[in-house]
Amino acid sequence: MLRIIKIYDDTSDSNLDTIEQVKKILRKQFPLASEADIQKLPGQLRDPLSYRFRSVLFVAEDFQRKVKGFALMLHVTDLDFCYLEYLSAAPGQTGGGIGGMLYEEVRKEAQILGVNGLFYEVIPDEAHLCPWPELLKQNIARTRFYERYDARPIVNSAFFQPVDKDDNILLFLLYDNLGKPAPISRERIHIIARAVLERKYSGECSEEYIQRVLATYQDNPAILRAPRYPERKKKKATARSEKPALPPIPLIINDGHDIHHVRDRGYVEAPVRLKTILGQIMSTGLFHVEKARSVSERYITRVHDKDYVDYLRRACAKMPEGKSVYPVVFPLRNIARPPKEMEMRAGYFCSDTFTPINHNAFLAARGAVNCAITAAGHVIGGSHFAYALVRPPGHHAEKRAAGGFCYFNSAAIAAEYLSGYGTVAVLDIDFHHGNGTQEIFYERSDVMTLSIHGNPNFAYPFFSGFADELGEGNGMGFNLNYPLPETITAEVYSKTLRKALTQIKKFAPQHLVLSLGLDTAKNDPTGTWPLRSDDFFRNGEVIGALGIPTLIVQEGGYDNRTLGTNARQFFKGLWQGHQGSMKNAKGKKS
Repeated sequence: MLRIIKIYDDTSDSNLDTIEQVKKILRKQFPLASEADIQKLPGQLRDPLSYRFRSVLFVAEDFQRKVKGFALMLHVTDLDFCYLEYLSAAPGQTGGGIGGMLYEEVRKEAQILGVNGLFYEVIPDEAHLCPWPELLKQNIARTRFYERYDARPIVNSAFFQPVDKDDNILLFLLYDNLGKPAPISRERIHIIARAVLERKYSGECSEEYIQRVLATYQDNPAILRAPRYPERKKKKATARSEKPALPPIPLIINDGHDIHHVRDRGYVEAPVRLKTILGQIMSTGLFHVEKARSVSERYITRVHDKDYVDYLRRACAKMPEGKSVYPVVFPLRNIARPPKEMEMRAGYFCSDTFTPINHNAFLAARGAVNCAITAAGHVIGGSHFAYALVRPPGHHAEKRAAGGFCYFNSAAIAAEYLSGYGTVAVLDIDFHHGNGTQEIFYERSDVMTLSIHGNPNFAYPFFSGFADELGEGNGMGFNLNYPLPETITAEVYSKTLRKALTQIKKFAPQHLVLSLGLDTAKNDPTGTWPLRSDDFFRNGEVIGALGIPTLIVQEGGYDNRTLGTNARQFFKGLWQGHQGSMKNAKGKKS
């Protein structure tokens, strides 16, 4: 099973490993590429200003992060076009549809960017221009592939002429109009060809040479070569048209959550919460349900202490069905000599008196992690949003302690996973401070944590979430808390949210994880704030307008009379904000 991910920089060890795998494919599949060209790839991703274009690396990988193919797209932002520099499957992987998957993702990205076209160069598929039989065969296959998408060479021109008498390779410049069949002017072609020669081949092409190339473009507008491979093109178009379009947001539901049902009086974290949310959000038409995949426990132990994970597994397995054990004492945590008795040991791995150990707590929390990682995979794979609708919640779970109905910190586990693909911001908008998320990333600078919550002077967890908690070590300044009074207005909340979003924009993360608490609603039994459904819509709208690929993980929200309505309005606002930001970006370009 493969997925397509996008890589924008080389800041993480995981990205560096992926880039090294791509370099190996480049050496094998592009023998004419110089080692200098191959080695500049990390710099292209890291420093777009130096190269005068923004590079996006698309990678087809399996779930062990083995690269099966890649594409490198250059976005020339100031001239509003994209250029495909490389597209290749790994050796032994050609013919399996990987190239098509990658190219469709490249086209989709170019369409989202609103550019006027996608360009790339190919060696001719004509025998008199390519006298090497094996290479000619490859060129025919390559040009046939692109023609399926109605991408064809610009005729009556020579994009890349021989630089000297010893160089006899000519290149075609192909043009993909991305489904917008407007003619392209000679003046526009001149601008694009010059930009490619000056920027991609920086320092290699003299002005005299560039002028010689541009002089070959005489047609106005430019003329594309007539299709040569109509049968393949027709077959591909039919297959694409028969594939139904999915709604935009993958929804991963923790189907097994209801096994964790604590029936004790006053325990508000009940299974009905998810049913209430689901019953309302599906009416928006924004979601398609995807099955959660079972993931390795290593995702959990990257965030939580292994002793805590092992204890929780064993303790829950030993509990009889229907019985819960609550912590009764909280011993000083002497790591060498933990308590023996269940009630005392529960307090050793817990921070409060209302997060019980029972038979199904581990299984339900484990299922929530599966959902969060699966949803994160969809975001990595190109979905702008993905929603993990889970319970129990997770943001109060620390490295080695449960608390606040939380056992495993699903949002933090997903953020840790996403951090392998670039920087991450975690925005917690639950009424209660996400003490677990803060503690887990408190010394990290690659994951910024922000939380808007009731002041811990009056609100759970009481010991964490103060404004002066800014991080430690490398994490100093990367933890931001916005504690608010017991009584506020919707306007105060909105103003605070915008402050937090301003900090996220400055941080400019590759991904955002949103811990979605809906317990900020009026009359929620665990909160004191007045937000109504239209407030949730507006808050969702400004978050969506960030334009950052976002994983949403469900946290709190306990008033089942309004919970579903508020969730529905939040997601409608989130999607509208995203759509508005895309329109604004396109408007600025035009």
